[in-house]
Amino acid sequence: MLDKLLVKDLMTKDVLTVDKEVETVFAFEELMKNKISAMPVLDGEKMVGIVTATDLGHNLILDNYQFGTKVKSVMVTDVACVSPENTLKEAVCVMFDKAPGENIINQLPVVEDGKLVGILSDGDIIKAIKDGF
Repeated sequence: MLDKLLVKDLMTKDVLTVDKEVETVFAFEELMKNKISAMPVLDGEKMVGIVTATDLGHNLILDNYQFGTKVKSVMVTDVACVSPENTLKEAVCVMFDKAPGENIINQLPVVEDGKLVGILSDGDIIKAIKDGF
């Protein structure tokens, strides 16, 4: 069943993003306020990276950033993505295969023709399984 369901059927289309010039503390504040774990980083309309609540929060608490540190200097730039036409099974494989170490990716940007069109979260997948697809 996972190989028949498409990413576009589950993804969130209204994606919260952050501009690369925003200071890390404000990006972290947006993540916390919206109760999400990651935000794609944009330069205009082009996705250039992603920031996570875990990375930002950890480094802010440890005081690893200078005052005024911008998202562009701390974002992950090698971002795993999928197409809206990928199957859910393909997306889950990317979430496992492209993650560092024993981790999984829990927010997977969905890109079509170079443009961010959605995001697929582990929560979206869990909800689909709970609802029986």
